[in-house]
Amino acid sequence: MVLFFLGLLFSIGFHEFGHFYWARKFGMRVPQFMVGFGPTLYSRRRGETEYGVKWIPLGGYIRIVGMIPPAEEGESKRATRMRSFIAEVRGAALNDVLPSDGDRVFYKKPWWQRVVVMSAGPLHNLLLAVVLFTITLTTIGTQVLTTTLASVPACVVPSNAATLTEDYTDAERCSTPLVTSGPDAGELCEAGSADCAVPAESPAAKAGLEPGDTITAIDGRPLDPTAWDSWTQVQTAVRAAPDQQLTLTVERDGQSRQVEITPIANTVADLDGEGTLTAGYVGVSPAPTLARQSITEVPGYFGNIVANSVDRLLEIPERIPALFGAAFLGDQRDPNGPIGIVGVGRISGEVFAFDDLTGLQKLSFFLGLLASVNLVLFLFNLLPIYPLDGGHVAGALYEKARSTVARWRGKADPGPFDIARLMPVAYVVAGLFITLSALLLVADVVNPITLRQ
Repeated sequence: MVLFFLGLLFSIGFHEFGHFYWARKFGMRVPQFMVGFGPTLYSRRRGETEYGVKWIPLGGYIRIVGMIPPAEEGESKRATRMRSFIAEVRGAALNDVLPSDGDRVFYKKPWWQRVVVMSAGPLHNLLLAVVLFTITLTTIGTQVLTTTLASVPACVVPSNAATLTEDYTDAERCSTPLVTSGPDAGELCEAGSADCAVPAESPAAKAGLEPGDTITAIDGRPLDPTAWDSWTQVQTAVRAAPDQQLTLTVERDGQSRQVEITPIANTVADLDGEGTLTAGYVGVSPAPTLARQSITEVPGYFGNIVANSVDRLLEIPERIPALFGAAFLGDQRDPNGPIGIVGVGRISGEVFAFDDLTGLQKLSFFLGLLASVNLVLFLFNLLPIYPLDGGHVAGALYEKARSTVARWRGKADPGPFDIARLMPVAYVVAGLFITLSALLLVADVVNPITLRQ
């Protein structure tokens, strides 16, 4: 867990360095560079910048002078609670600006320089994620489900057959009559009675497949047995072909052979984890292994990770009620639901405590986990919502668009976009983020997701 938090601190620092480097490159004054929030643990001033680490490793910041511009000309002076609040925020920001700063303030820089500065932090996280994923994939290896078969059950036992416990042998499972339909489906029954039959022979066993067989092709389409997506290709082909014959090329004891197999129609879990569907089923499971991939596999692998990460981020709002129930009502924690920094650190600690994992497997998991965290930081920070980095980028792009439209219309440049007007939005977003972080913290402490379940 300590190693994970050190990696997290480095990721946060690398993010802030992206902002810092380009801000200094464009001549902006940066009085503070901090990793973490809360009370200062350590700080040191070098030149005009104070560098430091704070106690709470949930983010970081650099302070660039002039992030909020002066009030626009013609702004209403009518006193309201909201205008007073915005004026206070603007005044506090402008108090940082010294007479000697001149054009070194953020709002006086060209729009494209502000876009570069605010995009650099998330892009540093993206760069770190790509590097870590590439190292893991091509040098250390990643855990993959191979096309080598780990098990080939002799029969198809219904998933709701709870009466067939682990105490049953394979032979007993396949010879025990079960109710085949209705509300009692899967329950034990007397042989010969209505809707009662022994489990059917599995298509895999009927086709003669055995544990240790390696599928090298499906209907003539070759498969790399240890590629990161080969087993997914097997699943996709089988699920798409209920009651349709497939030709598998199988390697056994160094010899290649053709196997004809017909998947049966079965109700299975959706690959996306949402509900069930009717799909082909043959009854085999893959053997996992740690395998290195070709550098050419990195784009596809990374694209798949990005797509899954975007899906998980979009699902967060709808999963909050279940997260609240797990945190305060004792409901079962969804292993596919959102998880906080504490929970991720806990899982990394569990992995390093497993005695049956090799050092390379643990290192692969750790680097992949850290890469995933950096990818999420990239995606989250680029959301076009103030005060996130993406909100500043959106503000600069809006300013450029507004200036362009004004020029086309023969009007004067309206000047810097007054981002202070978005401060109420910033406080709402910050409040939501703090609330979600607190909810995740409680859930990770009282009802954690664990690999030992």
